Amino acid sequence: MSAFLMRILLALLVLALTIPQQSEAESEQWCIADEQTPDDELQAALDWACSKGGADCSKMQQQDQPCFLPNTIRDHASVAFNSYYQTYKHKGGSCYFKGAAMITELDPSHGSCQYEYKP
Repeated sequence: MSAFLMRILLALLVLALTIPQQSEAESEQWCIADEQTPDDELQAALDWACSKGGADCSKMQQQDQPCFLPNTIRDHASVAFNSYYQTYKHKGGSCYFKGAAMITELDPSHGSCQYEYKP
């Protein structure tokens, strides 16, 4: 192999090692209620997620739980949607909920309400 090709390969190797790779934090995703979805549609999706969907809704169902406040359909739906999504995303589950939800890469946790993330 010529010295010229060796230099090119060496340069490519150096470039490949110095280009920053996407960190795990940059690829974290949560599923939350879409701001534009009407409350009645959110409520239907929330009801499904907490029953047939198998989401863990215990963190927002009673006043003494960490995600009860703010006590809005949108906030409770976000907790339920994310619980479902994190549990089932590797098993074919999605963050769709008939268009009521969306993916965010910004951690929606607030105060004592910590949104779960599973790689």
